[in-house]
Amino acid sequence: MKFLLFIAALLVILFLAYIVSNGKKKIKVKPVVTMIVLQLVFAFILLNTEFGLIVIKGVSNVFDHLLAYAKEGIDFVFGGMENDGMSTFFLNVLLPIVFISALIGIFQYLRILPFIVRWLGALLSKVNGLGKLESFNGVASAIFGQSEVFISVKKQLPHIPKHRLYTMCTSAMSTVSASILGAYMTMIEPKYVITALVLNLFGGFIIANIINPYEVSPEEDIIENVNERKQSFFEMLGEYIMDGFKVAVIVGAMLIGFVALIGMVNSIFEGAVGISFQTALGYVFAPFAFIVGVPASEVVQAGTIMATKLLTNEFVAMMDLAEITSSLSSRTVGIISVFLVSFANFSSIGIISGAVKGLNEEQGNTVAKFGLKLLYGATLVSLLTAAVTGIML
Repeated sequence: MKFLLFIAALLVILFLAYIVSNGKKKIKVKPVVTMIVLQLVFAFILLNTEFGLIVIKGVSNVFDHLLAYAKEGIDFVFGGMENDGMSTFFLNVLLPIVFISALIGIFQYLRILPFIVRWLGALLSKVNGLGKLESFNGVASAIFGQSEVFISVKKQLPHIPKHRLYTMCTSAMSTVSASILGAYMTMIEPKYVITALVLNLFGGFIIANIINPYEVSPEEDIIENVNERKQSFFEMLGEYIMDGFKVAVIVGAMLIGFVALIGMVNSIFEGAVGISFQTALGYVFAPFAFIVGVPASEVVQAGTIMATKLLTNEFVAMMDLAEITSSLSSRTVGIISVFLVSFANFSSIGIISGAVKGLNEEQGNTVAKFGLKLLYGATLVSLLTAAVTGIML
């Protein structure tokens, strides 16, 4: 039954991608099939094998230690609040981003991350049917995030054609940045965070290959990194620490706004029609929850979480999931958890187009024009990741 449901989900997702494709270029079937197989293999290893369990535990333990170190810094500044029982989401979940961001800066400064990005990008380009630039961008997105990743291709940005830019933006919206992985792991099980991170990387290329097929000539397939001004170690460290703090504050501000708005809309909607706006959206998303493997009795609850993530962001949805986890099966929790680990939501359209516009105004306007199609593709990536996870649970 699970296998048949997965095949149905796969066909629906691929069809939904195909109906918005440009129709002018032939879809590369072989890379798509290869990457779907790789998704299944990695999902099986991570979720159903002893080796996968060792990997998950290893990564989870690393982040547990990192979060413990981050807590030392947070306690030094905000210890009084915590001692008075005022430990908050901002302190426990968001502020550790500052420390993780500092570590990313150190690995970037030591040229460890650029080496990893180039190596993995070159490896991916051999199987995804796309260019080296897209592969490099996909890996870099999973480390630096959807805004910062475009800085690494700033020199090439004015010359990147629309079709390649769409693929790069889809990768950026389909993944998450390494700096907030620790925050996610405090809200959902680490194994689902890591599984989603791996599957989304391939999923972005699969959906882009269908929605946006094209060929890249060897002459076009060049990666030119920005020659950044050489910084001293402590100048770099200060910059990354401040960037991490900005991310924490921005996420916090967005949560305040979105949670308050949802509360207001739910209240108005409930007074008018008798059910909350989120519940109504749950019925809309219920069919999608069902095809990715959520049991029929839980599809409305799961659909509500999925809709919340799309309309607001993954943090709001993860908080809502935490409140109802005890009433859901472990299978549903796993499927929805991996669905939530991406930047696929409406606010990300503005974030990505704004980031690109800050580097090149014309290309930023181009991204804004295909913003809805970009969100559509990234959401299909999340559904594909959820469907692959569903067959393994």
